[in-house]
Amino acid sequence: MDFRISEDQTALAEGVRSLLAGRLGLEHFRANEGAEVAISAEDWALLAETGVFSLTRPEPDGAGLDLADAVVVFEELGRALVPGPLVGTFLAARAQLLDGAAEGRVRVGVHSGGDGPILVEHLAGLDGLLILPGFDRRSTPRLLAPAPDEAGATRIRSPLDPLTPMWHLASLAAGDPVADVGTSLVRDGSLLMAALQVGHAAEVLDLAVAYAKERQQFGKPIGSFQAIKHMCADMLVRAEVARNAVQAAACLADAPDVVVAEAESSGTSTDAVIARAVMGAKVLADEAAVANARAAIQVHGGMGFTWEVPLHLHLKRSRVLATTLGTPAHLSAALSGLAS
Repeated sequence: MDFRISEDQTALAEGVRSLLAGRLGLEHFRANEGAEVAISAEDWALLAETGVFSLTRPEPDGAGLDLADAVVVFEELGRALVPGPLVGTFLAARAQLLDGAAEGRVRVGVHSGGDGPILVEHLAGLDGLLILPGFDRRSTPRLLAPAPDEAGATRIRSPLDPLTPMWHLASLAAGDPVADVGTSLVRDGSLLMAALQVGHAAEVLDLAVAYAKERQQFGKPIGSFQAIKHMCADMLVRAEVARNAVQAAACLADAPDVVVAEAESSGTSTDAVIARAVMGAKVLADEAAVANARAAIQVHGGMGFTWEVPLHLHLKRSRVLATTLGTPAHLSAALSGLAS
């Protein structure tokens, strides 16, 4: 298998980045900080028109691309801090769970289930809610359509990420079981969230490097100081390792014959092979995003703590993503179980 990003994927990423920079820039979204709906219907429709939610659907309804192509696009969405229930809507479109998801007419959120408070993101704009239990076959993914009514929920007035509005619910309805695609929903959702995290890790690295080249101290750019060089080098390593892990896991998900061969050679199950690759990728991506955002803030010094500099938004968004479909600690424990 060739895990390298192809020229076509590079062109795809550049096209998405150009579109986002031209029509859906960060300042455009920051006007919605603190709003109940972080992205307008027009902007959501533009994402759908671009093909974000139908990337892997067969032609002519979609682009007919692979999951390895989708993670490249979602990395760009993470870079641009595009808000909204991106992953859930993509999953609903890919598995054809709700009509209109691919076309941007409906929005579908993701909830990890499990114990603890029931917190749902973007509830005011949701048409459906996917409840994914993680890589635990004892639980079945469920779909709530329509989504829970926000009138019966308590809105969190100061959410961690100002572009990720959040509600607390006392309970969730049972919903309808999602048959046959349960494992792939968790797999794909985890990979797409990991890809978003790679985008955050890469973008804050670029911001830190650019600032280190411009900021002068003692008559020279701070990027010439060894300590800053080491910090940026560590950020680059984290971002590249995470990107490679996500891309490799996506390529593996696109090649079931390779998964079967790997399972046979290692004496394990195909589910374990996929779970190991995907969970490992998400752990690396979660850690890279959070650690790089912190390091970038440190490179920026006092400027890094200001509201105007977007580093805090990347840190907050990456912290939110790191709690969905398993925290790094939970996934690491699960990975150790697979290795034993």
